[in-house]
Amino acid sequence: MRRFAYCKVVLATSLVWVMLDMFILLYFSECNKCDDKRERGLPGRDVLRPREGPGEGGKPVVISKENQEKMKEMFKINQFNLMASEMIAFNRTLPDVRLEGCKNKLYPDDLPRTSVVIVFHNEAWSTLLRTVRSVIDRSPKSLLEEVVLVDDASERDFLKRPLEQYVRRMEVPVRVVRMEQRSGLIRARLKGASLSTGQVITFLDAHCECTIGWLEPLLARIKLDRKTVVCPIIDVISDDTFEYMAGSDMTYGGFNWKLNFRWYPVPQREMDRRKGDRTLPVRSGSVGGRWRSPRPTRFQGERVRSSIRTTDAWPRSGWTSSKTSSTSSPLIRNVETNQCLDNMARKENEKVGIFNCHGMGGNQVFSYTANKEIRTDDLCLDVSKLSGPVMMLKCHHLKGNQLWEYDPMKLTLIHVNSNQCLDKASEEDSQVPSVRDCTHTRSQQWLLRNVTLPEIF
Repeated sequence: MRRFAYCKVVLATSLVWVMLDMFILLYFSECNKCDDKRERGLPGRDVLRPREGPGEGGKPVVISKENQEKMKEMFKINQFNLMASEMIAFNRTLPDVRLEGCKNKLYPDDLPRTSVVIVFHNEAWSTLLRTVRSVIDRSPKSLLEEVVLVDDASERDFLKRPLEQYVRRMEVPVRVVRMEQRSGLIRARLKGASLSTGQVITFLDAHCECTIGWLEPLLARIKLDRKTVVCPIIDVISDDTFEYMAGSDMTYGGFNWKLNFRWYPVPQREMDRRKGDRTLPVRSGSVGGRWRSPRPTRFQGERVRSSIRTTDAWPRSGWTSSKTSSTSSPLIRNVETNQCLDNMARKENEKVGIFNCHGMGGNQVFSYTANKEIRTDDLCLDVSKLSGPVMMLKCHHLKGNQLWEYDPMKLTLIHVNSNQCLDKASEEDSQVPSVRDCTHTRSQQWLLRNVTLPEIF
């Protein structure tokens, strides 16, 4: 009897262990399903769990007063707040701003794999590695073939052997390709494309951050039609604070008759075609000059709700007049409010606007010309009476109401005829800059990024 009781104890213990093993197997099986759901766009494990630290959750980085001078010096290196960037983790968290319908979309299991090509030249270590890290961390591993870093003849030592050694440790193949001489963005991208092995090539800038769910909708559109060129919604990271700011899904990219790229409201015909479903792509004849997911044989652009982040510190090019000597400013920014002049896609004889700086050019591209005009496309800022309003009228090159004097020391834009200064928006209209008597306050100071002032003869 004693032996029989002993056998029962052994049997019971064995059953307990078997049940425990089954529980563990089921648990990890469920976790795998969670991973699968996450990779297909469904909520799985919380990959956006909050963390503490500078810039986490896309929040702005605040530099202490005692470090302000050093911050300004470091700003000159890459034309963005390098000190703030170096305080932020490579794998910082960002908010998920997708529409709920986008978060719950299901995508095919057999999406094509992509090679991500990133061109850089003298890029900051922190922004370049944060770009790569975000691609790897927020792309389903089954869809990411490789990352190809194309060095367009950088001169900084840390972008040589240290970079190659660093990326070897990453869990996805990352290759560094070197151009023999400075060749420019397009040639460097073509070089990267020629060496890519993925079914799809995705081009990214060297200073952006991908968010969760960024890749699947792009590849899904290409799977439906391999001739499609797709572009995600482009959100913004501040070049001053690295704060993340969500972009709008109600705009699309296009060109005006002067072939300047602009953002336009989604037309009613597209709203009708989508029947109110904002998770569907917007058809467009063009895509933003920064992101494309092609292997195209025809040019057919679509905007898809997935987000890639970039700061407003790297404009590709600005608009310049072919009739006057001018250097385009990617933006004209108010010192006090940090808002930028914005034409708001308005037309002639309408007020110029002011809005949060997004750094994507478009409606915020203005030039201060040798004729001392402030112009956007073929429209100039015009003030016909004291205290405004500031209108956009066809440039007449006769100075008069369109003559502005910029003081690079005081940072003021003085309307010569009225002897008043361009000022921030008034309380009556928060999206329109004003003209007021000059008081030399910060609200009347304007930064003209990368502007070379005309010589005075």
